[in-house]
Amino acid sequence: MAPQLNTMLREAAEYICPLQHTPGAVSVLRRRVGALLSDWNVSPDIAEDALLVVSELLTNAIVHALPPAELRLSWVRGDGPSTLRVEVTDEGPALTAGQSPAGIDPDEHGRGMEIVHALATRHGIHVHSGGITRWAELVAV
Repeated sequence: MAPQLNTMLREAAEYICPLQHTPGAVSVLRRRVGALLSDWNVSPDIAEDALLVVSELLTNAIVHALPPAELRLSWVRGDGPSTLRVEVTDEGPALTAGQSPAGIDPDEHGRGMEIVHALATRHGIHVHSGGITRWAELVAV
C-alpha cells in the first residue's frame, strides 16, 4: 500500500499601501484595514488586535521616522493556524537617539511598541537598505 501524502491547502492574501504623512492618515488607513480584514474573513478577535497593532506601527512611522512609509498586510490561512502579518516600512529615525519630537508629551506617548509586543505572537524590527521594517504577527488558533 502506497503512503498517503498529507497535503495542506494554503490561501494567502496581501495588501500594500503607502502611508501619507498627513493629519488623519492613520485613521483613514485603519478604516481601510478594518474593511479589508472583514473581506478576508479574519476572526473578530484577531481583527480587533490587528487594528490596534496597525495604528501603533503607523503612528510610530509618522511621529518618529522619515517618509515615505508603507503598510503591508499578509493573511495566510490553511489547515493549521492562520497568521496575519503587519509590516510598516519607513526611511528610519527622523531624530537622533534621545531626542523627542517637538510638542509630544512623554506621558501621553511611548507605549505603542509595548502594546504591539503584548498583542503580537511574534514581532521584530528588520533594518535593510530600503529603511526599517517593524513587523508583528498575530496567529489565530
